Amino acid sequence: MTIWIKGAITAGVVALSSVAAHAEAGDTLKAVQARGTLNCPGSIGSYLGFAEVDDKGNWKGLDIDLCRAVATAVFGDPEKVKIVPIDWAQRWPSLQSGDIDIVIKASGGTLSRDTELGLQFSNSYYLGTTKVMAHKELGLTGLKEADGGSICVPAGTSTEQQVTSYLQRLGIKMEVVAIDKTEEIEKAFFSGRCDTYAQWGPVLAIAASQQKDPSAYVLLPDVLATEPEVMIVRQGDDNWLDVANWTLSVMLFAEQEGITSQNVDEMKANPPSTEIGKMLGATPGIGKGLGLSDDWAYNVIKKVGNYSEVFERGLGQGSPYKMPRDLTALWNAGGVLYPFVID
Repeated sequence: MTIWIKGAITAGVVALSSVAAHAEAGDTLKAVQARGTLNCPGSIGSYLGFAEVDDKGNWKGLDIDLCRAVATAVFGDPEKVKIVPIDWAQRWPSLQSGDIDIVIKASGGTLSRDTELGLQFSNSYYLGTTKVMAHKELGLTGLKEADGGSICVPAGTSTEQQVTSYLQRLGIKMEVVAIDKTEEIEKAFFSGRCDTYAQWGPVLAIAASQQKDPSAYVLLPDVLATEPEVMIVRQGDDNWLDVANWTLSVMLFAEQEGITSQNVDEMKANPPSTEIGKMLGATPGIGKGLGLSDDWAYNVIKKVGNYSEVFERGLGQGSPYKMPRDLTALWNAGGVLYPFVID
């Protein structure tokens, strides 16, 4: 089980010397600014609620909006993002090579990614559980009863590793069918190729809701892992990690303080607190230490929204999926998310 990450995890072993040289220079922000766009990963196909693309090439979802938020912090413009469609296994080589600047792709922080791949992580922006869905007609009440059956998993992800470990703990054997594309995994499961399907709980719930008879599928009570989803950067570039962390933090702080894209101008003109005044750039100081302008946080809230606005249109009540916040709510609303202190 992946541990809860309270803050950015610092340096371990950098896997590639070229990556280390790049990161030690602390120049990701400068490289992004010089290029004029932020390169951010999308999915090959859609990862509903997190990264979806329509037939016109328009992207949306929670992960996509967070990419736009980082781009807005840097450029003041959420459109200065290039979404690079990659599969799950390509995330790390693409980040290490510089083809993408940050991984915001429903990805968790793990020990091996820290110490073996040379990556470091932001605070969590989503806390999900890995669950298993089964065909109701099988009559399963738990995964242990599926011994000898088959289980579909997304290839090259921590979910695949979690399934292997969980099967070992249960002392059972199953055929693990690893598939890259989400659409192909779901096709395999819903067509009956696999008895069960292991994936993030939210993804399973969304997938079942799209079927003609959602009641034909059940979520088993097994919880394979609890995983905090994080933004991931190359190890050693603390400035770039700070940009990611503070972008998330101001979105959470804005939600906590009731600041939205609709009332942010009023809040900036008449800040109700010193912290809010500094965050929105009414008083100077929030940008210099990050290498950004003093209105960067204001731009994020104005042009992308606070965390609640982003969540609701990607996964929540403004989306087709109507998912509750659950543990991804703020600390003062029964969840685990929290902002850093702005002083």
